[in-house]
Amino acid sequence: MGFILIAFFAASLSGANTAARPDDWPRWRGPANDGMARSDAPVKWSDTENIAWKIVIPGKGHSSPVVWGDRLFLTTAIPAAGASQAPRPDGDRTEGKGGRKGKRGGPGGGMGDGPQVEHEFAVLAYDRRDGKLLWKQVAAKTTPHEGVHRKYGSFASNTPVTDGKRLYVNFGSRGIYCYDLDGKQIWKRDTLKMRMRNAFGEGSGAVVEGDTLLFNFDQDGGDSFILALDKNTGAERWKMSRDEVSTWSEPYVVEHKGAKQVILTGTKKVRSYDLKSGKLIWECAGLGTNPIPVPLRIDDILLVMSGHREPNLLAIRLGQAGDLTGTAAVLWTNQRGNSYTPSPVLNDGKMYMLTDNGMLSCLDARTGKAHYSQQRLPGSYNFKSSLVGANGKLYMASENEDVLVVKMGEKFEVLATNKMADQMFIATPAIVGGDIYLRSQEFLYCVREKK
Repeated sequence: MGFILIAFFAASLSGANTAARPDDWPRWRGPANDGMARSDAPVKWSDTENIAWKIVIPGKGHSSPVVWGDRLFLTTAIPAAGASQAPRPDGDRTEGKGGRKGKRGGPGGGMGDGPQVEHEFAVLAYDRRDGKLLWKQVAAKTTPHEGVHRKYGSFASNTPVTDGKRLYVNFGSRGIYCYDLDGKQIWKRDTLKMRMRNAFGEGSGAVVEGDTLLFNFDQDGGDSFILALDKNTGAERWKMSRDEVSTWSEPYVVEHKGAKQVILTGTKKVRSYDLKSGKLIWECAGLGTNPIPVPLRIDDILLVMSGHREPNLLAIRLGQAGDLTGTAAVLWTNQRGNSYTPSPVLNDGKMYMLTDNGMLSCLDARTGKAHYSQQRLPGSYNFKSSLVGANGKLYMASENEDVLVVKMGEKFEVLATNKMADQMFIATPAIVGGDIYLRSQEFLYCVREKK
């Protein structure tokens, strides 16, 4: 199914006070796309201590906050007034297009293709200093064609991205949207209706590189592809079909010898595409099923990971072409302690990865040697939120109230366990100007040390 350009008109620069900061958080994985902040951050807080402000977020969304200047942006999906989604009885089993069954809330706990309710798909802008709502734009008002995982899915799981002039929002099956930072819509595009495995929901955000926007549209509906758009107009630059099923990883851009390539993981193969043309450069099988974590790069080594069935981590030497499966281009592999959902952090030559059930590992990113492996965090935890780091500290927001802080380095050391009573975190924190922005299922928090 093709994409249709709906509207475009010339846009001037935003008139808002949106001056860049050196530690802005313009995308999901931070300023350098490695999960690391460029400022320090608090170590200890609670739901009452060192909370500068706390606001209720309308609707439901698992997208992470992005920050530019003094503005923070989020997306959410708000059920229409008077609408309610009636839950299925406990033990009810659903089956989506992927054909796998499971109890509600478990590994197969999608909502299937049952009736849905109308939602507003909204973009929100806040003043990051005090949490004041600056603007709200409803990108679309429509009824989703399929459901999401009851516990881990939302209709607004795709994190937006900004280049400091515009905000780019991917609502997946509900369209792609471009706004200036004052909330004026510049252009929008319709998209196809995706069919995700077991109706788990969509979740791959927009990626901006230069003047190009990149999107992953892998699905179980038989029409998977990677899409590149002109960020200024929304016009298609290229579209490459992919022999893949549903994946949730974002495209990742690397530059090698002056040429940029787009890396996108998949169950069948990791593939690299030329940024300008979309031409396939290389591919490599052996990653394992359902790879979710975003790749990382150190020197000329690309690190790609899966932690689902047949988990694997491949360290691939850049600069090759063709099919790299089983060749010397794969420098090392790892099958222990791999992240399934949380994306890892890279800092000082070390890669930190976290399993969904709370086991942390630290590897030498160049060799794969473990500084420590599968260290269990104190307490019983589950994680979907990705790791972030700041000034020698690693932050992990759990599903189970706590946000844990671990010292970065070759030795495992827990620095703090910060309890946020009755809160569940799926979204990834953002760290800007010494503040931590935490989105729970209900609230947006600003953690700031009192001076």
